[in-house]
Amino acid sequence: MKQINEEDKQLFRSTVDTNAPIDKDGVREHKALKKPAFTSYSYIVDANLDGSEVVSYAQSGVSTKVIKKMKQGNIDAVPILDLHGQTVVEACESLSNFMHHHQFEPFIQIIHGKGYHSDNGMSVLKTQVVSFLSQHPQVLAFNSCPDKDGGTGAVFALLKQN
Repeated sequence: MKQINEEDKQLFRSTVDTNAPIDKDGVREHKALKKPAFTSYSYIVDANLDGSEVVSYAQSGVSTKVIKKMKQGNIDAVPILDLHGQTVVEACESLSNFMHHHQFEPFIQIIHGKGYHSDNGMSVLKTQVVSFLSQHPQVLAFNSCPDKDGGTGAVFALLKQN
């Protein structure tokens, strides 16, 4: 039996480590994600958004056509994260992990709820989600969803694709 030398082992490992496996459905999975998870966010102190308030944000240069598409919900199947029942800390961790996992998707949807069970009628999770998305370097735009997709209790976000 022939021994495999170190150089051949290294060549094999480097080839295997850089190629993404193909799953049974033929979809390529990204083995090495391009960036580490975002952890430089801050937590909100006070909620300042009402549950029925429409939220919208876009960096300059984002197409109005894309913004309109989000506002109307004309987006094909997107990954969805539901934050109902989570604390602010749990929601931020969930958001960070979710966005890291779905960083190659052009759009994501985050359901934060309307805050009906929050003090003062202000939505704590909604305020935190808006703050988090505004701080995240990969987020180009976000907008409250149309009623059919959760209305003001959810947002669609457009992610930067590199």
